[in-house]
Amino acid sequence: MERFDRTVQGYDPKEVNEFLDKVIVEVESMISALKEKDKKITSLELANQKLQDQINILKGSNNPNIDSTLYIAQKASDEIKESARLEKEMIVSNAKKDADRIVNEALLRAEKTNDEADMLRRNIKVFKHRLKAIVEAQLEVIEDIDHIDL
Repeated sequence: MERFDRTVQGYDPKEVNEFLDKVIVEVESMISALKEKDKKITSLELANQKLQDQINILKGSNNPNIDSTLYIAQKASDEIKESARLEKEMIVSNAKKDADRIVNEALLRAEKTNDEADMLRRNIKVFKHRLKAIVEAQLEVIEDIDHIDL
């Protein structure tokens, strides 16, 4: 928002006039831009009407070339859509198979890792029992040495 300096008789007339000049220039610029846009809209509406008229003429004509061209274009469009649908289904099917394969491989690895962990636990248990047996045997030897008189 514009602020004006105050003078003895109110706002400074020079500043007010400069501000009004700026506002006038901006408003004139906006009006000019609006007029240009109106011209564009009018020309686009005319072009659209011409195209609609041409389409109506083509639709109304009994030109077999146009009918056959439209039929061929529609048939090609349908074939492309069907091909795309089949390709989509194939991609989804392959993705599901790959996902199943990956999940199964992960489950097998998890099971193998679990089996290996179980085997390590058993080996540790066996090792502890053997180590305990060795230590107990050594303790017996030490006790036997205590009983021997030298």
